[in-house]
Amino acid sequence: MMLRTLIFILCIVATPVFAVLPDEVLDDPILETRARALSKELRCLVCRNENIDSSNAGIARDLRLLVRERLVAGDSDTETLDFIVDRYGEYVLLKPRFTARNAILYLAGPMTLLIGVGFCVFYIRRRTPAVKNSDRLTHAEVKRLSELLDD
Repeated sequence: MMLRTLIFILCIVATPVFAVLPDEVLDDPILETRARALSKELRCLVCRNENIDSSNAGIARDLRLLVRERLVAGDSDTETLDFIVDRYGEYVLLKPRFTARNAILYLAGPMTLLIGVGFCVFYIRRRTPAVKNSDRLTHAEVKRLSELLDD
């Protein structure tokens, strides 16, 4: 009996918690769908790498309400995101846009990889001795070697 109670409590505790409260949900299902999609693209400013759709923080609730307010006002998805980015900075986007300001962040990884591969190739080529013409067998030596191998 005790085991069943414990399993029941664990099942209840383990269920996912949805951060969007019933009073936040819009009456129009199309707008609500757009709001949920936008909320999944925005980062909670308090939580680490969590979108505002699943965050229980107060600022996340405020951002969810702001998204819904902008959509009800008639803004497009892009205008809504631009408004929030203008207000909170690009940090609020879970997938930052590729701009000249953050190009170094996008290009640093691939550039480091290419530089590392270049150093490896340079090191291996330098370490491997090159065959010189003086190290090659002459025509007479090749002929003599083939005679010895035939015997």
